[in-house]
Amino acid sequence: MQGWIIPNRLAILSHRSKVTSNMALLMRGMLRQFDSFLFMTVSEKLRVESRRCVRALRRTPVKVLYPETDAAGKLQAVQSIKAPEVSAENKSSPISRGAERQSEYETKKRSHGPSVTTSHRVYEIQGETPGLRYEKANPLDKKLGKVITIAKSRKFRDQHGKILLEGRRLIIDALSSGAVLNTLFFSTVDQLKEFPQEKLKRANLIKVKFEDIQTWSDLVTPQGFMAIFSKPDHSKMTYPSMELKHALPMSLICDNIRDPGNLGTILRSAAGAGCSKVLLTKGCVDVWEPKVLRAAMGAHFRIPVISNLAWEEIPNYLPSTIAVHVADSCSRPPESRPQPRKATLNKQKMHYEEDEDEDSDSDSDMGRFTLPDVESQLYHKNWASGEFAVVIGGETHGLSLEALQLSETTRGRRLIIPMVPGMDSLNSAVAASILIFEGKRQHNLKAKQEQLKSHCQLP
Repeated sequence: MQGWIIPNRLAILSHRSKVTSNMALLMRGMLRQFDSFLFMTVSEKLRVESRRCVRALRRTPVKVLYPETDAAGKLQAVQSIKAPEVSAENKSSPISRGAERQSEYETKKRSHGPSVTTSHRVYEIQGETPGLRYEKANPLDKKLGKVITIAKSRKFRDQHGKILLEGRRLIIDALSSGAVLNTLFFSTVDQLKEFPQEKLKRANLIKVKFEDIQTWSDLVTPQGFMAIFSKPDHSKMTYPSMELKHALPMSLICDNIRDPGNLGTILRSAAGAGCSKVLLTKGCVDVWEPKVLRAAMGAHFRIPVISNLAWEEIPNYLPSTIAVHVADSCSRPPESRPQPRKATLNKQKMHYEEDEDEDSDSDSDMGRFTLPDVESQLYHKNWASGEFAVVIGGETHGLSLEALQLSETTRGRRLIIPMVPGMDSLNSAVAASILIFEGKRQHNLKAKQEQLKSHCQLP
């Protein structure tokens, strides 16, 4: 059967709009029994395809209004269209189920609010510490990954004063030293028990999928933790008491260390040897860069690290009686190497180059100057006495002129690590480790000798 004739009781409606509206209202009841059919009116010969109206009817369920319905019935029908109510008998119909799904979607959409990274619902962790709550990240949101990428940049650290830490041990060290935690991303709720619970209450806890952390992380095997901290201030941090007890009167000055791995290794060696502080001049790589943090293995939170200092500010962080020694990059011993007196400033590399030719008239040449007079000696001889500091230069630029001037002012030495002929210099991190632990050995040896003398003195 291809069509149905409109009943005679509807023929009294001569106006075109009324006939069309009644046809749409009758269609809802007919679709329950037939999949596809056509309606045709007697007066207007109007053909309406049912499939084109199915989506509209599913979105807005309507109620059939017959001509004999009174005014009260019409008002009730209009109200039912604006706010449809699903009865128990029609609850299983496709149109009713579609209306329910649409209403649930609108409710969830409003409940999310302006947040794009987390859901509106807050979950409470049941355990020993009550009141610890977290949120779940929206899996469809891609802006959270962009936030992590921006947090790794130096511009974000300088403008907002935030740093990004990754890994359980690094985050625990930061919390123990007094660093302020802002946001913690984790993948498993049970792993939160490993952190100080009281400090987690003050932070935003966001649960994300482990696959997302794998995408954001720079590690081969991420642990499932990433955190955003406020940039720590060395004067407000609490360092381990055991390391402060065994700290040496030795400071380390990094001069133009550009490689992140080298700087992280130097900080780790300084913390292992027990240096009192580490000073970084302007031109060094950012000490809070992720690669430096991974190479340092938590050294940032074990000894004071003061960065971005001008050479005029360095003496303010050192005792007045300190002797500043510099690590010489020359591989030859001082006996076989003439003491350089002149140097030339290389404008392209912005550092000086020593001249061993003393016969040239260097005073008349532009850009040439006299180097500070700093005595050279082998690194294993006696030089670590009292308060002392060691300056480590970068592999590309080497020591700066300001470092040699400071060493001359404080009566320091140029420490030489001898190597086989043909080798120019050591890696800056390796040279720093050798000099740091050699200074520790000499200092401890002198301390034992003085202690032995005090016990051997006769009354």
